[in-house]
This record gives sequence, structure tokens and C-alpha cells, in this order.
Amino acid sequence: MFESFDAILLARIQFAFTIAFHIVFPAFTIGLASYLAVLLALWLKTGRGVYLRLFDFWKTIFAISFGMGVVSGIVMSYQFGTNWSAFSDKAGPVIGPLMGYEVLTAFFLEAGFLGIMLFGRERVGKGLHFMATAMVAFGTLLSATWILAVNSWMQTPQGFAINDVGQFVPVDWWQIIFSPSFPYRLIHMVLAAYLTTALVVGAVAAWHKLRRRDWPEVHTMFSMAMGMILVVAPLQIFMGDLHGLNTLEHQPIKVMAMEGHFESHPNGAPLILFGFPDREAQTVHWSIEIPKLSSLILKHDLNAPMDGLDTVPREMQPPVEIVFWSFRIMVMLGFAMLGLGLWSLLARLRGRLHDSRNLHRFALAMGPAGFVAVLAGWITTEVGRQPWTVYGHMLTADSASPISAAAVGASLVAFIIVYFAIFGTGVVYILRLMARLTEVDEDDLTDGPLRTAGITPGPAQKESHHGH
Repeated sequence: MFESFDAILLARIQFAFTIAFHIVFPAFTIGLASYLAVLLALWLKTGRGVYLRLFDFWKTIFAISFGMGVVSGIVMSYQFGTNWSAFSDKAGPVIGPLMGYEVLTAFFLEAGFLGIMLFGRERVGKGLHFMATAMVAFGTLLSATWILAVNSWMQTPQGFAINDVGQFVPVDWWQIIFSPSFPYRLIHMVLAAYLTTALVVGAVAAWHKLRRRDWPEVHTMFSMAMGMILVVAPLQIFMGDLHGLNTLEHQPIKVMAMEGHFESHPNGAPLILFGFPDREAQTVHWSIEIPKLSSLILKHDLNAPMDGLDTVPREMQPPVEIVFWSFRIMVMLGFAMLGLGLWSLLARLRGRLHDSRNLHRFALAMGPAGFVAVLAGWITTEVGRQPWTVYGHMLTADSASPISAAAVGASLVAFIIVYFAIFGTGVVYILRLMARLTEVDEDDLTDGPLRTAGITPGPAQKESHHGH
């Protein structure tokens, strides 16, 4: 069935499929862990039960998402041995220790404190419970740090030598970990995770608002989420610009593909807003351009020369069509997030944050935007690196295992069926949990059982008019 396919292409599709499923869970749990720590800190500081109830609501969703992220990550790692054994052999002396450090530090930290965070509040006391929650949040950030160190080294490798058998061997671990692109990638990814979580929290609150559930929990969620988006979205756009400048310095071919510059521009390159790249014809059909703006953005000079893909052999060019569009999807969603944050600020200043139904509809529609933007950004990063696995040193064609297309194709089909069945069910369950927000009377114990939504209004609803 798969004999006519390219085994390397199938292996790349399989890895892309599994990592696409995996990355959405850490992108959510990194931000959600920090949100849980903030909620618990606010409860300890103010004593207001609304923060503790939100903590209890979101911690269950975090636990399920965290579990699915762990499972999908473990499955993904096996492909290094099955489909990419040549890469594992050559790059293992550098990649292996970094991946091991992620397990020994971040994962053990998360796993060690997760049980206390989820079940230990009444057993270990408030202070230790908060410390456990903070440690879980720190563990998620530490995990992202190690994984981004691995990926950044593959993008901008340094600090290594190549031995007699062609293996990458470490020479300077500081240079390996802190490669030139690492700080930009780490900050960009963490901000993306915070935005993803804020958009989900805001969408859940908006969903309940549109159903006239005018409760303090809903008000607090929506206010915190919109505030987070307002602060983080412009920071992310700024960091994205810095990341782009860093990429131009170290991976200029990737930027050529992102910009759709098939031709060199000695007197200033245009910014191509939209169009249809054609790698075969080496042109962008029906392009909409702003003259010289790309040179201004990338080199801060309208007339700065910009090289194009005409300076690169065809076989060394990445798949321009994919990179061109994934980059634009990411950027468009980033500006849409900024628009949501500014709209929420205007509504807040007018006292309409909690009763502007059009804002709530927009916030609900933007709920999945963070996940889509993360996937689009990851596609831009990874596809734009092609045809390299270790940029400038090891080709993807030389990284694959000597395995048949039929074997890779069969496992790919199995992954698709199993992933959609298991993780699809998990996502549906999480969505149902998000829809089952409940309400309590403020006179009830803050850590007692929550009553089902739709009860007779009590003081909790009266609190909703105090301007969260």
C-alpha cells in the first residue's frame, strides 16, 4: 500500500503528526500551572473563596491535560529509535544528555509535587500546598527550557566537535545549551503558552457569560484572562520581531521562505502580505506587496539589500509554500490576540467588560487561536529548517533509519487511529468539564463540595456586581 511512497517523507509526516498532538498539551499546561499558582496565591492573600473555587475547577483540567501531554510525549520519543536512528546515533552525545536532564529535573519535579497540588491541601497545610503548586509551575517552565535548548541547538548548533565516526560530541555545554537562538525561542514559546492558556480561560468564561451565568467565578476568570492577553500579546509581537531578526542572522534561508522572497532585492525588499508561492516557478503569484517594507522591518532601512532564494540551490530550499502560509497564520492570529486585548481594555474603561456580548463572542471564537498559532509557529520553525536536521551539518535525508515505507506507513495509520480515539476522547471530556462550572453561596465552606449550576441565586451572585 505504501511501497510507492518515500519512507523519509512518511517518517517526517509521522513525527509532525505526533508532535502536533503533543505540543498543544504542554502549550496549555505551562500557562495553566502558572495560573493555578496565581489563583492559590490570591486566595491565600485575600481569603476570597472565588479564587479557591477557580483553582479547584482548573486543577482537574490541568491534571487531565498534563497526563495526556506525558503520554503523547513518551510515544513521540520512541520515533528517535524507530524512524530516526541515524540522527540518534550521530547527535545522541549532545541530544541525549539534554533530554535526560529534562526528565531528571523538570519531570521529576512536576511528578513529585503534582499529587500534593491535586490532593494535599487538607493534608499538608496551606503553605506547603502552595509551594507544591509553585514547584509544579516551575517544573513546566524548566521542562520547556530543556526542550527548547535541544531544538535551538539543532537550529543554531555550536559548542560541539565531530569525531572520527561522524558523531557530534560536546565540547562546551554552555554554548550547546545557550545557543544563539535559545533565549528568543524560549521566551517566545513561554509567552505563547501564557497566551494559549489566557485565551482558553477567557473563552470558557465567555461561554458561560453568553449563557447569562453572571457569577463571580465567571467575572474573575474573564477579567484575569483579558488582562493577561492585553499584557502578553504586545510582548509576544515584540519578541517575535526580535526572534525574526535573530533568525535572519543565523538562518537567512528560512526568512527568505517566510517572506516569499524568491528574487534578491538590491534596493529594498517588499513585504509580501499575501500571495501564492510557487517553488517550481520560483515566484509568488498574485502577490499583494508593500514596497521596501520588508527591508525596513528586518534591517531597519528602506533601501537595505535582501538576498532571495535565487541565491540558494533548489535542493537546499525549504518547502516555501508551507513556511510562507504558516508564518502568516501565526502573525495574523497574533494581531487578532492583540485586538482582543485592546477591545477588552476599551470595554473595561467603559465599564462594559462583563456585559459586552460581542466582546464575549469574539473571546469565545478566539479560544482555539493559541493552539493554532503555536502549531503554525512550530511548522514555520521546523519546515523552514529543511533540508537540515542539524542546521548546516546534518541533512534530514541522512538522519532517517533504514526502514521501509510500508513499515512507516502502517505505524502512521495506527498512530492516527489511536491518537484520534484516545486524545479525541480526552479533549471532549475536558470540554465537558469546562462547561460544568458550578456556583456556591459565599456562606458555604470554600473547600466544600460545589453545588450544581442553576440553583437559586445566593450571595455569590450578589458578589458578581462588585466589579471583578
